[in-house]
Amino acid sequence: MKNSKIFLAGHKGLVGSAILRKLLKDKYNNIIVADKKKLNLLDQNKVFKFLKKKKPDIVIIAAARVGGILHNTTHGADFIYQNLQIQNNLIHGSFKNKVKKIIFLGSSCIYPKFSKQPIRESYLLSGKLEETNTSYATAKIAGVKMCEAYNNQYKTNYICLMPSNVYGPNDNYDSLNSHFFPALIKKAHECKIKNKKYLEVWGTGKSFRELIYVDDVADACIFFMNKKTKETLINIGSGKDMRIKDYAKFIINKLNLNVKLKFNLSKPDGVFRKLLDISIAKKYGWKAKTSLSKGFDFTYEASLKKKIK
Repeated sequence: MKNSKIFLAGHKGLVGSAILRKLLKDKYNNIIVADKKKLNLLDQNKVFKFLKKKKPDIVIIAAARVGGILHNTTHGADFIYQNLQIQNNLIHGSFKNKVKKIIFLGSSCIYPKFSKQPIRESYLLSGKLEETNTSYATAKIAGVKMCEAYNNQYKTNYICLMPSNVYGPNDNYDSLNSHFFPALIKKAHECKIKNKKYLEVWGTGKSFRELIYVDDVADACIFFMNKKTKETLINIGSGKDMRIKDYAKFIINKLNLNVKLKFNLSKPDGVFRKLLDISIAKKYGWKAKTSLSKGFDFTYEASLKKKIK
């Protein structure tokens, strides 16, 4: 397996860069990457030609159009079109070129807004989606169902991993486009350097979120890349969640800030809770290893090097 030719799509993103670090650390010596200048993943013809030329044994799909609540809401057309196009090109192109295995990465937002907790993989398509990320979720659901259909019809070995909220080094800290945790880190850092008295939290802060450190997601990708599973869809999470306002308090304590929380009620809360059931992943022997405290330390240190402002 260490000599297998692995094409990692999306190697510069939050998750993709962590997967690349993990592959290199584990001494996989035949890794293929291509940035946007070398390969436009939206161009089907170019993707098919690339896969035909490179002939990878394994394709890891970490490439996606991603963003927070506001960006999902205002750019829904971009989210659904680009994600469908990227994954369709890579999945079908891999099939055409006899790729032995696909790891397709999605998100816990594929599950219904009012799912029972914790959320099992079988709850997919059992209810209405959260309105603020419907476009992204719909595209990712299509990717899962595409992998499932190919597995059923062609007996392929395509696995879809659905992580909870991912955070870590190389995250996006844009105030409008980022996810809640990097947004809180940036705001807390501003409080620290500018002596602000309030840390803004979007919405009521009462919604729950389950975080998973990005290196744990990368570990799961490599783990399941080396496994033959009966299931196509597998949840990846830490198994623990907290309210968003409690994450804000956690960051305040970690940075030793003397600030109060200020809730911006003009902003949405998003889905109330989405704690993943990770029983299937555990059955195969995988579990997350990084504590929130350690994960935050690694992330904040990396954010300072990235010079968040």
